[in-house]
Amino acid sequence: MFYDPRISIGMMFTLIGTILTALGLSTGSNADIYAKSLGIDANLWWGLVLLVFGVVTLTLGRRGQLRLEKEKK
Repeated sequence: MFYDPRISIGMMFTLIGTILTALGLSTGSNADIYAKSLGIDANLWWGLVLLVFGVVTLTLGRRGQLRLEKEKK
C-alpha cells in the first residue's frame, strides 16, 4: 500500500482549521477580543482558510493514493 504524506498534512490542517473556526464562532460576539484587529474575527477567517486548504490537500492525497493502487492492480 502506498502512503501519501498529503493525507496526514491534510488531516493536520483540517483539524487546526476546525479548532480555529470553532473558536472564532464561539468568541465572535466579544468585541473586546477583536479590537486590535479592527473588529475582524481573525480566528474565524484563518480557520476557514486552513479548513479549506486541509480538505483540498486531503482530497488530493486520497485521490493520488487511489490512483496508484488502481494502477498497481
